[in-house]
Amino acid sequence: MTERPSYHHGDLRRAIVAAAVEAITERGPADWSLRELARRAGVSHAAPAHHFGDKAGVLTAVAAEGYTRFADALEAAGDDLHETGLAYIRFAVGHRAYFEVMFTPALYRPDDPDLTAARSRADRVLARGVHGVSPGDPGAERNAGLAAWSIVHGFAHLWLSGAIADELGDDPVAVARPVIGRLFER
Repeated sequence: MTERPSYHHGDLRRAIVAAAVEAITERGPADWSLRELARRAGVSHAAPAHHFGDKAGVLTAVAAEGYTRFADALEAAGDDLHETGLAYIRFAVGHRAYFEVMFTPALYRPDDPDLTAARSRADRVLARGVHGVSPGDPGAERNAGLAAWSIVHGFAHLWLSGAIADELGDDPVAVARPVIGRLFER
């Protein structure tokens, strides 16, 4: 009788999240199963359920990782609000699977502690660019933050959905640069 060598995956959780991002990239955030993720990751069909519970658990991990990567990308842009806005768009276009999940909270568990911490960090990075817009007026600062977020998120969504005219070019950052610049005009 020959024994089969035991299989140890290493970072199983990471492999399943990577498989989920791959599946989301190919077919969107809803059209895949835990069994498919197991096949993609090369693990037993029970492994995703064991580690994440269900599809919402996997998507919660994807969203948490997405917010962490998002905050990293925004921090790399520095303190300049214009550059932070362009980094937002770069992230959305370059990491579409994460972006789609992050901004669809019905897909995941928004109260998950890892997700909450990652999202809070990203929110702090986004907010730093609008601090001091109207010193002493928290309402004006909040409105400036909402305006900046609306512009970059709206642009990213329009770009990803194909709603922005092709004649504007194929570089989302180049097309977005003057749009974001409108934030600074008086």
